[in-house]
Amino acid sequence: MKRIILSYGIVSGVIVVITTIIGISLSRGDNSFEFSAWLGYLIMLVSLSLIFIAIKRFRDQEQGGVIAFGKAVQVGLAVAAVASVMYVTIWEIYLFITDYAFIHDYTESVIDAHRSGGASDADMTELMADMDKMKAQYSNPLFRLPMTFVEIFPVGLLVALISSAVLRKNEVFPANG
Repeated sequence: MKRIILSYGIVSGVIVVITTIIGISLSRGDNSFEFSAWLGYLIMLVSLSLIFIAIKRFRDQEQGGVIAFGKAVQVGLAVAAVASVMYVTIWEIYLFITDYAFIHDYTESVIDAHRSGGASDADMTELMADMDKMKAQYSNPLFRLPMTFVEIFPVGLLVALISSAVLRKNEVFPANG
C-alpha cells in the first residue's frame, strides 16, 4: 500500500508542479495569471487522476478486486497528501531559485489589470495597499506553505471521493485475473 501511495503521489505532484512552472514561465510578462490559474487547476485535476489509478491498482492487486469506500478514500487521500507535499516542496524550490519573483509578478499583473480597466485613483490606492499586504503575507513561510498546500489538496480530496465511490463497485473496471 505504501509503495502505491508514494509512487502515485510523487509522480502526480511532480507532474503538477513542472507543468505549472512551465506555464508560468511561458506566460511571464503577458499578465495572464487568471488564465494560468485555470490552466493550473485543470493540470491538477488531470494529474490527480492518478488517484483513481492508485485506488484501482490497490483494489486489484492488494484487495483481491474488492475495496470498501472508506479504505479507498484512505488510499486516495494519502496519494493526494503526498502529491500536495510534493507540490509545496517543488514550488518552494522554484520560488527560491527565482528569488521569489512570483508574488511580485502576480501583484503587478493585478495592479496593471485594474489600472487598464479604468479603476479610480481611490480604488488603485486601496488595491496597491492590499497587494503590499499580500506580498508581506506571502513572504512568511507560515502563511505561504499552508496556502500552497490548500491550492492542490481540495482537488485531490474531490478526486479521491469520486474515485472511491466509483471503484467500490467491483464491476467497474474489474481486475483482469
